[in-house]
Amino acid sequence: MKELITEEDIVKALKKNSKVIVAGRGSIITPLAMDMIRKENLTIIEKQIHDYSSSSSSVNFPFKKIAIGSDHTGFKTKNLLIKLLTEKNYQIFDMGTFNEKSCDFPDFAEAVAEKVQQKSTDCGIILDATGIPSAITANKIEGIRAATCYNEFSAKSSRSHNDANILVLGAKALGDETIKSIVEVWLISSFEGGRHQRRLDKITSIEKKYKS
Repeated sequence: MKELITEEDIVKALKKNSKVIVAGRGSIITPLAMDMIRKENLTIIEKQIHDYSSSSSSVNFPFKKIAIGSDHTGFKTKNLLIKLLTEKNYQIFDMGTFNEKSCDFPDFAEAVAEKVQQKSTDCGIILDATGIPSAITANKIEGIRAATCYNEFSAKSSRSHNDANILVLGAKALGDETIKSIVEVWLISSFEGGRHQRRLDKITSIEKKYKS
């Protein structure tokens, strides 16, 4: 059955301050919904569907303890993920922020990255508006490989090819359901090693070369 996108779906996206409508291939968008999309200047992107069930069944999931942080723009989504991950029996360390009062993203990106670097947690998740500035911040810390992911494919690749230890997400760039899907795929994906390890070793060499 084809997915039907109605004006109600657009209203929900707008309430979340999302500027993106994710639609499956062949989805039917009602005329009223399309009018709202045009009026609000929203972007329609095709939902990328990947079947990871065959590979994940034999995976030894690498993460159990997760540090998570956000600025004010990601506060609500952070709380949503904390609830979801706690229900899935992950151990969560909430690094803030703890309300929607305007704050500075580097403080929380650094807090999560430090937790990961010190090996107090297995990995980290950071949220801000786009997912870009927090990744830039976290990657200033030696040994951190923070990846901004925008769909399931980038999430899996960041783990299997790049051994990313922090997932960074844009709370205003993606809807909650997309974010939940990205997190799920990222957490069950493992590093493949091989040729990818050689490339990571080169990244580490560059990191040490310019270390002050």
